[in-house]
Amino acid sequence: MAPPVDTRTVAVLAAMPNELRPLVRALSLRRRRSDGPEVWTDSVGGIRVVASTVGVGTSAAGAATDALLRSTTVDHVVVIGIAGALGPDPPVGGLVVPEVVLDGRSGRELRPAPVEGHPGHGTLHTSDEFILDPERLRRLRDAGVVALDMETAAIAEVCEAHGRPWSVVRAISDSAVDQPVGAAAIGLVKADGSPDLRAVARLLARRPGAVRGLARLARDSKVAALTSVRAVEQAYFRNGGSGPA
Repeated sequence: MAPPVDTRTVAVLAAMPNELRPLVRALSLRRRRSDGPEVWTDSVGGIRVVASTVGVGTSAAGAATDALLRSTTVDHVVVIGIAGALGPDPPVGGLVVPEVVLDGRSGRELRPAPVEGHPGHGTLHTSDEFILDPERLRRLRDAGVVALDMETAAIAEVCEAHGRPWSVVRAISDSAVDQPVGAAAIGLVKADGSPDLRAVARLLARRPGAVRGLARLARDSKVAALTSVRAVEQAYFRNGGSGPA
């Protein structure tokens, strides 16, 4: 008997393994052998899921997305994971489903496809900078930016170059005005998104008091990752979610 024909394949991409792990568990995805980043896949509710990490930063995310779209048939891409707020709102765990994604490198505005049950709101700003300067943050807020990340615009541009629709569902893990460990946070992960334990040890050797901030960041990042995954799971794969709009 001929196998069933897949009518829709959704790629779910996250920068770091800890952002993707809750999705792998929730959907009981199976690891697929790969020479590059780990790829997880299965069929859920009639939709084929391909989940993978893309690394931290615009260059890594763009290259990984391009490689995936060249090697795998994908109908829709969903970006998940954590983002940083510009102030106290949205709070930790607050969903970020932007109406616009702004590429901080070029100033280009990109518009994601709608996500069922989550009307788009505000602008998500993507750059490789760890922005903490109060005046820059104020200008971004005045321009409608609600959160910051380091990958989404790069992923979106690759998707559009391949003619693939894309969406984004992130959640807040921390605030630029209340950063637990400051700019040091950016150096605590490797390019592939895995933790850099040596960098963590060096930070704690210099700043023993940072242990509380690291614990808080880890806890809040876990909350945000779970929030992002639960929203994506319901919108695309569970409870009547109809998949990409």
